Amino acid sequence: MKYTVLTLFPEIVDAFFNTSIMAKAIQRGVISYRSINIRDFATDKHHKCDDAPYGGGAGMLMLPEPLGRALEAAGAVKKQQTGASLADRGLQNKRGRVIYLSPSGRLFNQDLARELAAEDELILLCGRYEGIDQRIIDSYVDDEISIGDYVLSSGEVSALVLIDATYRLVDGVISAESLEEESFSDGLLEYPQYTRPEIYDTLRVPEVLLSGHHEQIRQWRLKKRVEKTLLVRPDILQKGLETGRYSAETRKLIAELQGQTLRSQGDTNERN
Repeated sequence: MKYTVLTLFPEIVDAFFNTSIMAKAIQRGVISYRSINIRDFATDKHHKCDDAPYGGGAGMLMLPEPLGRALEAAGAVKKQQTGASLADRGLQNKRGRVIYLSPSGRLFNQDLARELAAEDELILLCGRYEGIDQRIIDSYVDDEISIGDYVLSSGEVSALVLIDATYRLVDGVISAESLEEESFSDGLLEYPQYTRPEIYDTLRVPEVLLSGHHEQIRQWRLKKRVEKTLLVRPDILQKGLETGRYSAETRKLIAELQGQTLRSQGDTNERN
């Protein structure tokens, strides 16, 4: 997987790629990256990359000319040169999927992370100020993606969230076993985990985890995953049920725990 990041602040991006698991993945050749400084493609002596929007309004917009030149340096090709199909453009030009990080884009989630992790290259465009000229989006961008329902001043932060969520799914970065039971991996949140010491501040590690009984541990972990998802993200649970994502064992647990919740609510209402 290759990441190409277009930014006004490459030092933010470079620091991420040079640390921790990412640095090791780059050393092994599993991941590669380059950061492109958009200012290098401005032609005036001040390397100006923004201007006031037509029609008025607060803030500044990133200029299309430096952005267009930076995108072409990254290997992006205008849509009208190769037709509307993303798949066709990828095959014909062997170029990366161009993503603009934007609060008005479609919402990023684990399913989309898996989809993007299968790409050969992602070209990530980091916005600043009030955003970028729409003509750049119309000409080059394949996807507008938002990392959440809030606004950030830095497209670099959004890009790093997307990179962190996708690169770890690339084969060879993290073991498959480590990914199997993570939150969102199969429609459930992750179970609680414990390490030494067995007793911390009067709180004990659950006995089942000390038992060495692998099947009981597996059942306990599954139950805890269902309990937490039901409590914190019932929307995920409902979606999993509707799409038939869960095993018979998981569906039975969900039904039992939902029944317990309803009974508990009924008892509370009676007492009130």
